[in-house]
Amino acid sequence: ILFIILCTTAAREFKVGDHFGWPVPDPTDTSFYTHWAERNRFQVGDSLVFEYENDSVLSVEEWDYFHCDASNPITAFDNGKSILNLDSPGAFYFISGTAHHCSRGQKLLVEVMSPQHHPVPESPPPSLLAPQGISPLPMSPSPEAFSPVASSPYDSIEEDSASIMLSSSAVMAPFATFLVVLLLAL
Repeated sequence: ILFIILCTTAAREFKVGDHFGWPVPDPTDTSFYTHWAERNRFQVGDSLVFEYENDSVLSVEEWDYFHCDASNPITAFDNGKSILNLDSPGAFYFISGTAHHCSRGQKLLVEVMSPQHHPVPESPPPSLLAPQGISPLPMSPSPEAFSPVASSPYDSIEEDSASIMLSSSAVMAPFATFLVVLLLAL
């Protein structure tokens, strides 16, 4: 069966920590920001919004992140609301610049996914072609056969993308061809 899925993705803005923001997490939940990052899916072009009071956010290297070393940040912000763009795939490391906050769990590791390209095959594989002497059913649907399915931009669990899938009649074409070949073989 031939499936074609086309995806478009819009850049999203993530408020770090959701309603909690960017304070030191509760001592019983020092993995708060790790769990927050695991619940989200970050892509190139997205941005992080850090909201905080009497604190700061530093973008740091991996070693500095794991050792809570704020002495050599890549970038540093202390304005109360900082927006950082995720402009490339890979890991981004953030810590608080306030003494002892990082060691108490105020740090964030974000993995940004690479853009994905889904190539569309030019023709169906040979196993889906009808035998000689039989008219094959159409394999390429008209533009009207596409049906968009959009997800909510406000739900951080769902992907913020629109997917277009083949309609059931286009999916059934290879199955119908198979049945015709099977009947002729009997």
